[in-house]
Amino acid sequence: MPPVLRPMLATAAELPVGPEWAYEFKWDGVRALAQISAGRVRLFARSGAEITIAYPELAGLAAGLAEAGLGDAVLDGEIVLLDATGKPSFMALAERMHVRDRGRARQLAASQPVTYMIFDILSANGSDICPVPYVERRDLLESIGPHLGGDGRWVVPPRFTDGEATLEAAHAMALEGVVAKRLNSTYKPGWRSIDWVKIKHERTGDYAVGGWRVGRRALSALLIGVPGPAGLIYRGRVGGGISAAVERDLLARLQPLRVAASPFSEPLPREDSKDAFYTRPVLVVEVRYGNMTPDGRLRFPRFVRLRPDKTVEEVEDA
Repeated sequence: MPPVLRPMLATAAELPVGPEWAYEFKWDGVRALAQISAGRVRLFARSGAEITIAYPELAGLAAGLAEAGLGDAVLDGEIVLLDATGKPSFMALAERMHVRDRGRARQLAASQPVTYMIFDILSANGSDICPVPYVERRDLLESIGPHLGGDGRWVVPPRFTDGEATLEAAHAMALEGVVAKRLNSTYKPGWRSIDWVKIKHERTGDYAVGGWRVGRRALSALLIGVPGPAGLIYRGRVGGGISAAVERDLLARLQPLRVAASPFSEPLPREDSKDAFYTRPVLVVEVRYGNMTPDGRLRFPRFVRLRPDKTVEEVEDA
């Protein structure tokens, strides 16, 4: 896979409707591009880092593609870990994301196997098909899907034509949301395109942690922001949703990152900077919130989870 290749990203917006759109479920996992060549599978995160070693149970995908008539290909999809009810569990997947020991990876693959949800194909038998419209790429993918085998370790999930019904179904199944894709859209690696639209049931965003406040607890609130030209642009403090166990985990991660100077581009309000410690902006967290105030602060923010699969460079306002 060329090192410059990155997955195409969706834009957060309202649900688009009309005959020019198709709809897919949004899977809560780790985005991964799969390069299959010479009988070998290599997996790459959205950052470009290779993550093959973490998921040995996906190695057989090469044989499945060969059975389907593809000797080599580049696929796009989401690695998920399904719980006992068949729903993706990001918390369970988090244990596997950064495993780089082959023995440990094999153990986890046996006890907590992942599934690769394949939703796009970027090249086939040496031909770049990114310029081909989505509907044609998807037709090709669905034609080979039934021949891939794999005992559920990799599947081509369905697409739909009724956006509102798809969103309702995603809500009923407690899935993260829906991605709408324009039928005539080409695949643009690394672009956040308006031709792909993501719709979540709740307003959430990923934010970089630039510090934390001490209060009644050792960590009473996280200080978060988004990257800007002169440092982090402040988006507010987040105290809700942080359990005692999460507090201990966050402090263990943040303490080694402490710095004397604030990483934020402007001075923080006094009520937020009081009793604050600052850190190198390395950790990314997902935050649920009501809306954004005119001065750029999140209203009613609550901590959802750490996002170890994302880098600060990938953070932007939702």
